[in-house]
Amino acid sequence: MNIFSLVTGRPGPSGFGSASTAEQVTEGIDASNCTTIITGGASGIGLETARVLALRKAHVIIASRNLDAANEAKKLILKDHENARVDVLKLDLASIKSVREFADNFIALDLPLNLLINNAGIMFCPYQLSEDGIEIQFATNHIGHFLLTNLLLEKMKETARTTGIEGRIVNLSSIAHIHTYKGGILFDDLNNKRSYSDKRAYGQSKLANILHAKELNRRFQEEGVNITANAVHPGLIMTPLMRHSALIMRILHIFSLPLWKNVPQGAATTCYAALHPSLKGASGKYFVDCNEIKPSAFARDDLLARKLWDYSNKLITSASKA
Repeated sequence: MNIFSLVTGRPGPSGFGSASTAEQVTEGIDASNCTTIITGGASGIGLETARVLALRKAHVIIASRNLDAANEAKKLILKDHENARVDVLKLDLASIKSVREFADNFIALDLPLNLLINNAGIMFCPYQLSEDGIEIQFATNHIGHFLLTNLLLEKMKETARTTGIEGRIVNLSSIAHIHTYKGGILFDDLNNKRSYSDKRAYGQSKLANILHAKELNRRFQEEGVNITANAVHPGLIMTPLMRHSALIMRILHIFSLPLWKNVPQGAATTCYAALHPSLKGASGKYFVDCNEIKPSAFARDDLLARKLWDYSNKLITSASKA
């Protein structure tokens, strides 16, 4: 990532940069033929993403574990855009049962699905296991989204096939994917409390988000499916995601102010990857400040991506039987 471009907001090859906002990168785009699911769309950059996609006339489904917050988010969007199409469904990504229930509930609505934005996440949490016995950051940031995507893939394929409109999956990753455990993913030691590092566990889950998009792309290419999958880094933004490290982040914010974005800027790369026509056919990429960049060596590892896919499926199967 070019620090000069990040600080100055200088546009990259796409015509956009770190200072671009979600509204700017989607200006003039008509998304009225798109139905999108946004996980974690009740607050932070998820809410801004939902707002801007609704502004561009997409039908937005806010998936959130906090229905009160999600309904408040819906009210805020409708207050500014009374004709916006926004619905709310409950989803707790740390629960395999909840993910399955969400998918069933969405499919029962008999709606198309053009865009899946895997936005929700947790960050730098103290050691904890999910209700399914999986390290909580890996469970929430990766496993929940991995299962959700798999459960909705047939609906996305059907929509792309019947409408001729390219489907898009956007995984929110982070530049933190470079700071992970030795070997990238702790396949044999995921839940070890003694070796747990809240920062490396977060980096591991964000690496998994990129590898997930990478393997999805490989499979889509093999099948000839009209769906793309990409990962994005939204940037440094002070949102509720920072709640487990608020003091440290506020201190860091003071000493690195030029590197931080506001929420409209933080949602820009997500909205760019989801809607911009210049990315038609672009898949398996990693975007920062609305421009493609090269991720870490682990994130470019095809074998690691396949291994993670198989491991994730086995982990879900094992947890579902327990």
